[in-house]
Amino acid sequence: QVQLVESGGGSVQAGGSLRLSCAASGRTFGRDAVGWFRQAPGKEREFVAAINWRLTYIIYADSVKGRFTISRDNAKSTVYLQMNSLKPEDTAVYHCAARPRRDMKNTEYEFWGQGTQVTVSS
Repeated sequence: QVQLVESGGGSVQAGGSLRLSCAASGRTFGRDAVGWFRQAPGKEREFVAAINWRLTYIIYADSVKGRFTISRDNAKSTVYLQMNSLKPEDTAVYHCAARPRRDMKNTEYEFWGQGTQVTVSS
């Protein structure tokens, strides 16, 4: 069993930046792919970005391409999400997840974190 803990959320103004971290405890990420998802109030959880363990396959949602960057440090068993040029519509609870059961964009992951709130004001 792996526990995922997100951190780095907060409140920023539009155009600002935040860096989210997702740390694994209990065991390492190993060879699991890791994804970031977000859920705004009243909306379904949506895919943001994902990365495989070799760092050779990285995908983003169209809404964040060019603004967000996902990375991972396997030695630290931590995955990051650098978010730049934030917009009010990026406001949501951001969750990381590990070990997808299907493709990396799908929400069917084995392990999930509790989430961290990101609020972007205009």
